[in-house]
Amino acid sequence: MVSRHLVLAGGGSAGHVNPLLATAAELQERLPDVHLSVLGTAEGLEADLVPAAGLELTVIEKVPMPRRPNGDALRFPGRWRRALATARAVVDGADAVVGFGGYVATPAYLAARRLGVPIVIHEQNALPGLANRLGARWARAVGVTFAGTPLAGAQWVGLPLRPQIAALVAEREQDAAARARAGALACGLDPDRRTVLVTGGSLGALRLNTQVPTVAAELIAAGAQVLHVSGNGKADQVRRAREAMPDHVQDHYHVREYLSEMHEALACADLMIGRSGAGTVSELAALGIPAVYVPLPVGNGEQRRNATGVIEAGGGLLVADGDLTTPWLRDHVVPLIADPERLRAMGTAAAQAGVRDGAARLADLILAAAGDSTAGEGHVGERR
Repeated sequence: MVSRHLVLAGGGSAGHVNPLLATAAELQERLPDVHLSVLGTAEGLEADLVPAAGLELTVIEKVPMPRRPNGDALRFPGRWRRALATARAVVDGADAVVGFGGYVATPAYLAARRLGVPIVIHEQNALPGLANRLGARWARAVGVTFAGTPLAGAQWVGLPLRPQIAALVAEREQDAAARARAGALACGLDPDRRTVLVTGGSLGALRLNTQVPTVAAELIAAGAQVLHVSGNGKADQVRRAREAMPDHVQDHYHVREYLSEMHEALACADLMIGRSGAGTVSELAALGIPAVYVPLPVGNGEQRRNATGVIEAGGGLLVADGDLTTPWLRDHVVPLIADPERLRAMGTAAAQAGVRDGAARLADLILAAAGDSTAGEGHVGERR
């Protein structure tokens, strides 16, 4: 078999970097001699995560389009030419360019188009970003995380899952109860209590941090325990709220600023309360974990759209950030955590809306675009 050279472009946020790395791992498993090059920025997560995964990273200058006439506007043409030249040098001779969005994707798409290299796009969000909307015009194939994403020629492949999450999916399928117990012990939790995981991601979510502790006593009385991950630098406020709780409530309300073993928390979570980024929604659905989704109250509404499919399937609840109040939590979350049968039904519904083999489906598109006869059949568009 001829060795393939594939260029993966994307970065900045975990939403771009994690699926890129998951796809890279799938491609390496299928083609051990594949040559993978990654285009990213020096500022994004990829600067650390890509080399840590043993992949070759070429840094492209982050060149946002200037919004007003100023110094950045004057420097833009030169910076843009340099970014395009860097991308072109990496893309030249490649079998395909795979873009995951972000600043670096645009020069990668333009370089590929000029060199006649096939383009494959993966869009994480239900509402696509500017780079992928542009690249989709020239793409050989477009894979999307969420069905109904408005990109021409889009095929539903789901989200390529991080290896840790993909492994957890398999472990839960083998023995969910045993894996949940192990996860609870790893997180210092009571394995005999139902677990509510609260997290607003690495940056935290103010609304979650202020409102969820107000119903701590009711959640504990309903047989639950809470693992509240506050976000970096946000733990003090939650810890002060915890200190005001009765001792028997404090015993079951656990506060962490950051959790490196998040997969262990997901292993034992019976319900999650958090934002609805594409990665969060996709991972919870793949794992069959019901959730209360609280979309980020800024931006273009993409987080609300991300959660729509799972909500419509019955796999979670959706509440606007401003509506997440003590009365709402008391009326909706406390009765839910007290009803194991309803929780299990919601988890089953979430799993039915989820995709577990997104990396395999996307790899099929990539290898087909690159002209590889080993590309699988039957992944794309199916639900597992």
